[in-house]
Amino acid sequence: MYGALEASADYVPVLDPTTHTASRIPLTVRDPATPATPPDMAQPSPYWGTEPIWHSKNNVHNPMLDHLGRLWLTSAVRPFDNPDFCKAGSDHPSAKLFPVARSSRHLQMYDPKTKKLTHISTCFGTHHLAFAEDANHTLWTSGGGQVVGWLNTKLFEETGDEAKAQGWTALIMDTNGNGRRDEYVEPNAPVDPTKDKRYNGAFYSVQPAPDGSVWGSVLGYPGAAVRLVPGSNPPETTLVEVYEPPFAHPDPKARTFSPRGMDVDRNGVVWAAMASGHMASFDRRKCTAPLNGPKATGQHCPEGWTLYREPVPQFKGVTADGSAEASYYTWVDWFDTLGLGANTPINTGNASEGLLALKDGKWVVLRVPYPLGYYTKWMDGRIDDPKAGWKGRGIYSTISTRTPFHMEGGKGTAPKIVRFQMRPDPLAK
Repeated sequence: MYGALEASADYVPVLDPTTHTASRIPLTVRDPATPATPPDMAQPSPYWGTEPIWHSKNNVHNPMLDHLGRLWLTSAVRPFDNPDFCKAGSDHPSAKLFPVARSSRHLQMYDPKTKKLTHISTCFGTHHLAFAEDANHTLWTSGGGQVVGWLNTKLFEETGDEAKAQGWTALIMDTNGNGRRDEYVEPNAPVDPTKDKRYNGAFYSVQPAPDGSVWGSVLGYPGAAVRLVPGSNPPETTLVEVYEPPFAHPDPKARTFSPRGMDVDRNGVVWAAMASGHMASFDRRKCTAPLNGPKATGQHCPEGWTLYREPVPQFKGVTADGSAEASYYTWVDWFDTLGLGANTPINTGNASEGLLALKDGKWVVLRVPYPLGYYTKWMDGRIDDPKAGWKGRGIYSTISTRTPFHMEGGKGTAPKIVRFQMRPDPLAK
């Protein structure tokens, strides 16, 4: 199991839960001039004074395993200014359509068999990452700002050519409704019925769906769930569909806003943690209006959204539906690693100090009583022995706060990993 330290230090923490041993993978950068976390303290810490305790250059945010068990990381490998092939005047297919001048975080791959690190300089910024289920083992990323980027990992490994293997695209809506990508107007321009329109939103989460599309959440108010369809020759054929939450719905109980972490189940249904204190699902199959054309710019499918109020009270004085919960991310248990069934969506339950699983429309609360202050940003499932029943599987999460010394225990308290297992009944052995 591999973690990410982001701005604090340049190594990957590793845990083998079968032997209860911890280790580290030291990380490097391609260019020694890669900037580190700023050393100046904005304010003295009550625990550390003015001592800077963060010093990372890699700034790793998200790890992900591929089909061969290798570790891929969103990681800085060089300074921010992009190489020429990313910029205006380049003949790179993506740069010709939308050049990118700077990117602050890129990619890195670690092979545990050879102990080798491979740096991959991307023109687009990275934050989260997820693999598509395609022949190219395409790695899709978020964090690119006005673009969404990808790496054809099969081509990269065959050629070693990072420029040829990567691509990126602006987010273009098919507002003229002809089913293909055309000239477009900019985000602040009115819709032109003869052209497409660029959407000015940035993917926060990213998750390929079984049908070959790629979904991402867009932060802010009202935010959006965006479906990206690469087409046969991306980026020239790539279009997006934008679905905003029904933040102004005439029925107050149908209102929600601002998705954050988002996942997709095996049926292509999107699940997201909402700032309104809901878990929401979005099912594109329920839409009744056209999915492209001049009116398909965000508020054209309120019927696709279904809301589930998280099981905590609402803020005092707030009459809107929802709750005071502030879940960071939604993760879908594709393979029933917890035991509540395949495709179970689970919120991180950050105000509940636990996980919030939605089973058949009802909440199952998995509270972490100790140490106080459990706060996670992610989880993942693991099946060690499919024949061992509940004992052979489980989900794991980290205590993800950047300041673990503010938790119970005080200075010196380190982050922890928490395993969840679900017995079929309380007396199961």
